[in-house]
Amino acid sequence: MKNELFNKIVNEIIEYRTNGATSRVGVAKPYEELCSQANQKLPDIGESTENAIDALISSVKDSLIHSVNPRYFGFVIGGSTPVSLAADWLTSGWDQNGQVYNTSPAAAIIEDIVSGWILDLLDLPHEASIGYVTGGQMANFVGLSLARNHVLSSMSWDVEKRGLQNSPHINVICSECCHGTIHSAVRLMGLGTDNIINVSADKEGRIKTDELYSVIANCNTSFILSLQAGNVNTGAFDNFEKIIDFAHSKKSWVHVDGAFGLWARATEKYKHLTTGIQKADSWSLDAHKWLNVPFDSGMIIVRDSNAHKKLKPNRCAYAGENIVSQRDGSAWVPENSRRARAFVLYAALRNLGREGVKKLIQNSCELAKVFELELNKIPEVRIINEVVLNQILFCIEPQSISDKQSFHEGVAKRIQNSGICWIGTTIWDGATILRISISNHSTTENDILLSIESIKKAIEEEA
Repeated sequence: MKNELFNKIVNEIIEYRTNGATSRVGVAKPYEELCSQANQKLPDIGESTENAIDALISSVKDSLIHSVNPRYFGFVIGGSTPVSLAADWLTSGWDQNGQVYNTSPAAAIIEDIVSGWILDLLDLPHEASIGYVTGGQMANFVGLSLARNHVLSSMSWDVEKRGLQNSPHINVICSECCHGTIHSAVRLMGLGTDNIINVSADKEGRIKTDELYSVIANCNTSFILSLQAGNVNTGAFDNFEKIIDFAHSKKSWVHVDGAFGLWARATEKYKHLTTGIQKADSWSLDAHKWLNVPFDSGMIIVRDSNAHKKLKPNRCAYAGENIVSQRDGSAWVPENSRRARAFVLYAALRNLGREGVKKLIQNSCELAKVFELELNKIPEVRIINEVVLNQILFCIEPQSISDKQSFHEGVAKRIQNSGICWIGTTIWDGATILRISISNHSTTENDILLSIESIKKAIEEEA
């Protein structure tokens, strides 16, 4: 172990993080030049450790997106807090495999502790179980796979033994505005997207309750229902209180994609948006979004822990004795060899505490309202959505512009190229518009004001 090497890396990261608030948010060079910097020939003879690290740094330095910057408003990416970054370094240094208890008692014990904290913090059923996955995609995959198994079991079909060949038909019902990971999960779990029933959504992206009732009433087969807590564009929430009881009366499994919106339950001010959500059967959640920890860190939460543990009951012969009281982390997720993700969550939650988590969430939402207020002062700008959480959609409507798609893409590119902040586009109601997500713990009102000036300048230059 060379202390000089690790000191160099620590200094490199400190410089990157210290300059985060003043550095360019996006990249300044074109794709071809960035590729040219990184595309080096694989050496026949291995280089020194120092040279290899230097080569990595020089190859990627100019193509890094500074998503830790408080003015990064692109994807829902929280800039990792110092304590979570430090815990992540320890996780790598300790190099624990969270597969079974015997590969890391520490990982197993901490997962159990963090699971209790998360369920308490979000006021979810305390009998539920949690699996620690890479992110929302795998969380939705596990939740919907368990839903598939449950629904088929209710029709006397053991899918774990018999597979899907000749199995009873299942539909997956979701909003037309659901996240793309729901469709991907349905493909991955072998049901096929032809068996998805897309229900219309209102102008905020909430599933239309009356239409959903009609679809369920006319559904001639068993079904899985996927709802949404925090639409990724508008931040809107489905009407869980009315929908979940009705769906359960039809013996369905209700899964909630709550990647970032589920965190609203940690606050008094926004918890009402999730009323009734605790009645669902499974929930997905990302920590690398609103808890502001490094990638990758997602969770799948399942009400019926016995059903959850049937996800992957087979253990490798060399894994040691299976003691019920000892947690095997890989029993709840698709992976065997896996990073001890709960170490970071343990440190982050201890550092923030219940009040800190609440403050982080509420601050983002309050800053979103400030952003909305300032955007409304720009004559050409129109806010598209009702700003209920941390998401803002807006369009620009100068009378002289005919190609709105190209115009909005051009404005976004100018904003990104300026380096002051990072705002991207999305498709909403068939149109290309601009989208803002606020989820970084270090964002301030001054960051909003600086970004507004960048937006104004980009609109003027593109027009």
